[in-house]
Amino acid sequence: MTRGHDITIEQAGLHVRVVRNGRLLAESDRALALRETGCPVRYYLPPQDVRTELLTPSDTRTHCPFKGDARYWSVPDGADIAWAYPDPKPEVAAIADHLCFYDTETT
Repeated sequence: MTRGHDITIEQAGLHVRVVRNGRLLAESDRALALRETGCPVRYYLPPQDVRTELLTPSDTRTHCPFKGDARYWSVPDGADIAWAYPDPKPEVAAIADHLCFYDTETT
């Protein structure tokens, strides 16, 4: 990464769940933990562990100079609650197509 900015990715080793208004959106024992300077730990879940049929693609796109271009998904009662990097920068290639949510529960 760049001087003063680091990103590490490793197996989380935790059970990660995403529940919104009582509805289970995702559950995984295979999440990746991404730690980035100045940011909270984020858990990236493989798409097989996400109920993608409950998510609607959003028009929102963002760019991170360290990870690349992200796409977002929404649910009827929440806009842009999940995102993924379909083609991340090589340094963070492990998160390709994994989905990340703002609100997660871990055990």
